[in-house]
Amino acid sequence: MRLLLGVTGGIAAYKAADLVSQAVKAGFEVRVVMTPSATHFVGPLTFEALSGHPVMLDALATGGAPEGSGAVQHISWAKWATHACIAPLSAASLGKLACGISDNALTTVWLALPPGIVNVLAPAMNTQMWDHPIVQRNVKWLEESGRYTVLSPTSKRLACGDVGTGALPEVADLLAALTGRGYVSRGGPARGYRLGPKAWEIGSAYLSNLTFRDVARPFMLELTQTLGETTFLTIFD
Repeated sequence: MRLLLGVTGGIAAYKAADLVSQAVKAGFEVRVVMTPSATHFVGPLTFEALSGHPVMLDALATGGAPEGSGAVQHISWAKWATHACIAPLSAASLGKLACGISDNALTTVWLALPPGIVNVLAPAMNTQMWDHPIVQRNVKWLEESGRYTVLSPTSKRLACGDVGTGALPEVADLLAALTGRGYVSRGGPARGYRLGPKAWEIGSAYLSNLTFRDVARPFMLELTQTLGETTFLTIFD
């Protein structure tokens, strides 16, 4: 499994370092692409040490391709990946992806990714930014493209001091979304997440549609809301 991890500017960028570490332990080979603003929160050297690979910062960089050729990196890295994830995904980068803007290494690589790979987006931002109608429109556009699974941010006390929706999901939830090896958290309160049309997330569990039928039977489920192909579920012990 080959994971291409994108990191954008935001306080939650520090969690991406743990995601790299846990992904390597789970059997992924990991390469990291950063936006310029992401480097203000976590240095590239951190990700290079954890992944064992150089970090991509320049959209026009050549050489260092995974297959050893001199190909332009944003193309060769996109072909290399079997899985992709941007965590955290800022409002700015989310908007660029939705509009097809490729003005840095991260957005250029993500536009070059082939269809059909696992491609998880994990937005993280202030609650007012997340709730903004333009941001929600951009999320809808990305979901409707059929290329992405969008994990809604969680609700908690944010770095700015506000309490609300906007926090990056836990690293375990991100890994579960990437691998499809779901688990059920029995201890915490019921939670619902929004994902794209090809996935279910139930509380702290990510389950494929097939696995959902087999694993979730022992639990009482309440279907709380359905919007088109995007489903909200709540699970109770």
